[in-house]
Parts: sequence; structure tokens; C-alpha cells
Amino acid sequence: MDFKDKVVVVTGGAHGIGKAIADSFQKEGATVEIIDIAPGNHFVGDISKKEVLEEFAASVIQKHGHADYLINNALPLMKGIRDCSYEEFQYALEVGVTAPFYLSKLFSNHFTNGSAIINISSSRDRMSQPQTESYTAAKGGISSLTHALAISFSGKVRVNSISPGWIDTDYRIYDGAHATQQPAGRVGNPMDIANMVLFLCSEKAGFITGENICIDGGMTRQMIYHGDHGWIYNVSNE
Repeated sequence: MDFKDKVVVVTGGAHGIGKAIADSFQKEGATVEIIDIAPGNHFVGDISKKEVLEEFAASVIQKHGHADYLINNALPLMKGIRDCSYEEFQYALEVGVTAPFYLSKLFSNHFTNGSAIINISSSRDRMSQPQTESYTAAKGGISSLTHALAISFSGKVRVNSISPGWIDTDYRIYDGAHATQQPAGRVGNPMDIANMVLFLCSEKAGFITGENICIDGGMTRQMIYHGDHGWIYNVSNE
């Protein structure tokens, strides 16, 4: 996978999965432009704000004239129906859905032929824990946005999404139940996602678009019933 001289845009690229993606592209010779709310040697800004997205996109286009790959990775807020305010829910959607849409629009006339957009969703786009509505709604939205963009960008830009499961961004190694509950036998790490991002951007994935790939160690394929394989359901009053 040769990404020499390619221009890659990564949101939320200063830490965690985003940093692993950015570092992996850089190792393959790409120029990476990062936007993150955290301070650092990158474009610092809140992607929930329209003017910030416009300023960031303009700076990338001014420096490079084009973009080859857009990786929408920034993390939405996770709060539930009990505690999440209207404003917080709206903010989660702005970060998780509106910003990926608007960046795709801002770069739409500057993508090169063979470009790709990769949206980082979550296995929560198909399953939930209690009190996670803002995050889950945003991840469901970006999964659907993916196939809509794939059709609109037909013939020019391939658009796919990845749904990570449990990814430990500190690369900790787990044993016992945390690991063995996963059909893959371990908890994931950021490189599990970064490797797939690079593949989906490469020519090897040239016939893949509009697709969602769930990388969760098989957890969403595992049926769970009370008393099965040691699983016990404890009734909660929540």
C-alpha cells in the first residue's frame, strides 16, 4: 500500500484510534492533516462549529490544493436519556454526523480520482448499553451517512465505514473474562482499526464502497442467554 505524497485528513487524530491512523499513514509516506480539540502541533478546533470546519478545510486546500483521503474519526459525547441535555445531544450529532457530512461537502470538489472517505462508526450502531443515547445515535447516523455518500460520490470517491468494538487505546493486554468473552480471544487495540483504514483507502479495496465493516472480535455475532457459558443476567431497577 503506497501512500507516498498522498494527503490525508484525520479528525480527532491527536490520540487513540485517530493517532494510530495518522501515524500509520505517515509511516507509509503520506502527508497527514489533523484537526483535534486537544492542544498540539496540529489544527486545533471544535468540529461542532461550522466556521471551524470551513477554516480547516480552507487551510488544507490552500496548502495542498486537494485531498486524497478523509478519515472522520472524532469522538461524539456519550450521555444517556437520563442525564443528556438537548444541547449535549445536539453537540454529539454535530461532532458525529454533521461534521463528517460538511467536511465531505467542503472537500467534494477537491478530492482526486481514486480518493476515499472512511467514517469511524461503532458496534453501537447496532447494539446498546443503557444511558448511551447521544453516542449511539451519532454512530448510527454516520453508518447511514456512509452509504448515502457512497452513492452520491459514485465513480469518484469510495466511502466506507468501520465499526470498532472494544478497543483499548492504551494498548493494555487483558486476560481472564475480558479477553475470553471475545470470540477472537482478546480485546482490540487501535492498530486493528488503523490497518483496516489503510486497506480500505488502498487500491486493493477498489471494488469496496458503501460498506460497513465491524471490527469487534466477533462480539456482535455472539448470542448471549442467561446461564449460557457463565453469563448471568442481573435484574436492575435502572
